[in-house]
Amino acid sequence: MPKPLTDQDKRKQISVRGLAGVENVSDLKTNFNRHLHFTLVKDRNVATKRDYYFALANTVRDHLVGRWIRTQQHYYEKDPKLGLDMEELQDIEEDAGLGNGGLGRLAACFLDSMASLGLAAYGYGIRYEFGIFNQKIVNGWQVEEADDWLRYGNPWEKARPEYMRPVHFYGRVEHTPEGVKWVDTQVVLALPYDTPVPGYRNNVVNTMRLWSAKAPCDFNLKDFNVGGYIQAVLDRNLAENISRVLYPNDNFFEGKELRLKQEYFVVAATLQDIVRRFKSSKFGSTEVVRVDLSTLPDKVAIQLNDTHPAMAIPELMRILLDTEHQKWEKAWDICTRTCAYTNHTVLPEALERWPTDLLQNLLPRHLEIIYEINRRHLESIAKLYPGDHDRLRRMSLVEEGDQKKINMAHLCIVGSHAVNGVARIHSDILKATLFKDFYEVDPHKFQNKTNGITPRRWLVMCNPGLAEVIAERIGEDYIRDLDQLKKLLAFVDDDSLIHDIAKVKQENKLKFSAYLEEHYKVKINPNSMFDVQVKRIHEYKRQLLNCLHIITLYNRIQKEPNKNWTPRTIMIGGKAAPGYHTAKLIIRLITAIGEIVNHDTVVGDRLKVIFLENYKVTLAEKIIPASDLSEQISTAGTEASGTGNMKFMLNGALTIGTMDGANVEMAEEAGEENLFIFGMRVDDVDAMDKSGYDAMDYYNRIPELKQAMDQIAGGFFSPDQHDLFKDIVNMLLHHDRFKVFADYEAYIKCQEKVSALYKNPKEWTKMVIHNIAGCGKFSSDRTISQYAREIWGMEPSLERIPAPDDPRQ
Repeated sequence: MPKPLTDQDKRKQISVRGLAGVENVSDLKTNFNRHLHFTLVKDRNVATKRDYYFALANTVRDHLVGRWIRTQQHYYEKDPKLGLDMEELQDIEEDAGLGNGGLGRLAACFLDSMASLGLAAYGYGIRYEFGIFNQKIVNGWQVEEADDWLRYGNPWEKARPEYMRPVHFYGRVEHTPEGVKWVDTQVVLALPYDTPVPGYRNNVVNTMRLWSAKAPCDFNLKDFNVGGYIQAVLDRNLAENISRVLYPNDNFFEGKELRLKQEYFVVAATLQDIVRRFKSSKFGSTEVVRVDLSTLPDKVAIQLNDTHPAMAIPELMRILLDTEHQKWEKAWDICTRTCAYTNHTVLPEALERWPTDLLQNLLPRHLEIIYEINRRHLESIAKLYPGDHDRLRRMSLVEEGDQKKINMAHLCIVGSHAVNGVARIHSDILKATLFKDFYEVDPHKFQNKTNGITPRRWLVMCNPGLAEVIAERIGEDYIRDLDQLKKLLAFVDDDSLIHDIAKVKQENKLKFSAYLEEHYKVKINPNSMFDVQVKRIHEYKRQLLNCLHIITLYNRIQKEPNKNWTPRTIMIGGKAAPGYHTAKLIIRLITAIGEIVNHDTVVGDRLKVIFLENYKVTLAEKIIPASDLSEQISTAGTEASGTGNMKFMLNGALTIGTMDGANVEMAEEAGEENLFIFGMRVDDVDAMDKSGYDAMDYYNRIPELKQAMDQIAGGFFSPDQHDLFKDIVNMLLHHDRFKVFADYEAYIKCQEKVSALYKNPKEWTKMVIHNIAGCGKFSSDRTISQYAREIWGMEPSLERIPAPDDPRQ
């Protein structure tokens, strides 16, 4: 029997009714219990007082918010808006630009696939207050603006202060009889924010946990005097600067102390979190059950996404040695069986090499551990190759020279049980060149995992028209099993499919044309070919080759204005790192070409050139479904994989590209005859490196190339400053590492083939169908299934788990 209510209880209940302005307390209780269920800490089932407080606060907020909005409407609105436009709401949402390009976006696709494949996985990173800068084009130049993406808050994240962890910096190392101690450190707190990552129609919701830096309450206050208090409080910013801003370099290493702090910060916080979860027995328990980490590799896999989290290896060793008091051999075995490393670039300027004096100051214990890893590593190599001192030098983690540095890729290889590249050609290049010595010692360690993209975002969400046309022919199962797109080959000659695919493309182009006219004030021809190159601006990606084609096409139209030219709208977009002078000048060249071409009355709407300002995911979701031609024209051997190439292919664009990165496998899957492949292969580039590349030879031998270069050099595109592009001209003629001129002729000829085929819409669309049908391999579900089975020792599952409101079994 329930206890009868006392007078005090009645008074409390009446006061709750009165304060909340409700008559039905049971509704309040229901709402309270619902909030308590969803605000409960994930790793325990016992509510704390703070949980009850937030549940009550949210319940009251829910109750008040309707009245709050109604009040504001009453005060300010005569005609409240009743309908909601989903597209308007989507435009309000800020992009979380927490990466530089392919690497961060790849991780996002991987999180989607891990949830969709039922893998118990966390994605860890930094919750940057300011992400990749917003790009404005002012007088043709890139200007950077801070990306204040959290200005209005972020409804998708939940702060988890109960899992805050300390991260140590600086200090000194003491070797005592009781063990090694890292003392007199400065402490920064890592506050986690969790974002849900839903799987596709399986009720799975995984976690992305991003860390934010917070100063401890006593930061710099321990020894403040009467005059120092205000300054000590202001100095808290120094600690919190760690998560303030993303470094905006793509494929370029900048050895700044703050960047190293960021790399260690995410690693130290994450490893503490991993160890905490490993040691607790099960969901809902805070009790420590596993007392040592011997079985860590059986339960935990840590995948290092490039070398940026490489400090995870010495940090895990520090925990095992200094906190868990394991012997070196046991600790090393645990470490190497837990960690695996993905390499994302072969460009030497992108490889991380941290000066030892920086590490000595910031992370002295970790440098000691790295030295010991290296000592043991070189000892084992010396046994295999006695007297081969040059090999020891090449394979060392420590690079000697004017400034001693730690090679982070070597640390990752030695400290991991698996190493992979991100496309077959890239993985082969790693084994043959960059990591050749390591491959010879341990060939079984090296694997390939070709990148992929999630078809949920990059087809179903961004191109619903095309997704529906495909589903009408082969059903909806392809969304979780992209290999089923092969079934479209049976319809390649089907007039109705050809018509429907062409119709969807034209609708997407019309929609994007309207967007362009509104935002760029350029009226374009929606019947023109949409020729698109969107990616970071970098010499190796060869936006300059694209520029030379534009100028050549412009000159040809000028020369023969009455010829039946295939009309093109050429769009180039992407951000340049703020300190990358050449990349910023490339943007200025593109905008300068556009200023001349777009106002030329002879050319008219047969050629337009548009620089797409502030390229980001939200813009990609608009442009990719509307594109006809995808430009993937990096010098063979430089682009590790690319993922934009896959997105264009899946959305019905044809590819003009070199045999580089994943283009090679795309040609294999769709048939090389269904891509516009041109230019030198990797072997040709290698041969040219040996024989020597002479740009002047091409310049003197090819009249159209000479004409284009002379126009750039002579001020045709910069009438107010004739020598504006002298640095680009000088680079192309005298020190072009990426051999633009060597592929010029082949590229121009290949573009002629593109123009000819575009005049035959039916044959063009049949080629598009071949491409879409060949996209199965490029699902991130396939990539993640391979990581799971071949590196992490896990088995993906398509099982649908019960929803919260399903009856329990």
